[in-house]
Amino acid sequence: MITGKSFDIIYKGKHLTVLNQRCREWDHPYDCVTPQQATLSSAGCGVFSVCHCGQWLTGKYFEPNDIADFSMQNGGRGDDGTDRPALLGAMMKKGLARSFGFRYEFDGLLNDADRLWSHLKDRRGVALCNLRPGHIVALLEARMEKEEKQALVLDSYSETQEEKVLPLVRQVIEPSAVVSPVRNEKGCISGYRIQYALYWASMETVRDYNLLHSL
Repeated sequence: MITGKSFDIIYKGKHLTVLNQRCREWDHPYDCVTPQQATLSSAGCGVFSVCHCGQWLTGKYFEPNDIADFSMQNGGRGDDGTDRPALLGAMMKKGLARSFGFRYEFDGLLNDADRLWSHLKDRRGVALCNLRPGHIVALLEARMEKEEKQALVLDSYSETQEEKVLPLVRQVIEPSAVVSPVRNEKGCISGYRIQYALYWASMETVRDYNLLHSL
């Protein structure tokens, strides 16, 4: 019943491997400046999002463990995730970005809503962003629905029921359902929660994004 490390879906004719960050089996080290050792499960949202972007653009699966190692070796892991420009820059300089199907312009974290909208709506590429503070997701497309700008989000932590994301959700993609256990403070499983990794959301809170340009 509980969703494992990954699962495959097809959306808009694209094959996607959804990387489920909620699964504790993603135990590959992803160190940062924290009191305890981080893993991909606890801190790998940026890595998972880069892999999701690459597969959306190219149709190819990319191994998160390999990208985590590359990130740590090239200054892309920060204690709050804001060093993702370093990861993207290193991917460009060492030729890895091309295999992921994108070009990065070394322009750091951006907050120009109109520029992001046109980038996604015109399908010039994809983006990494903070839909809410402290968590990185992939933005794959954009649409205007009922006079509201919306983005297609692929979220490794599937937060559609969480307080900070729930008000933004406009449509969930049913095949992307993730079942995770709910544990109390003693570690006892007291129930299960179903959330969705792929969904359309309002763009009103999107900030600190990186544009990835399709090749």
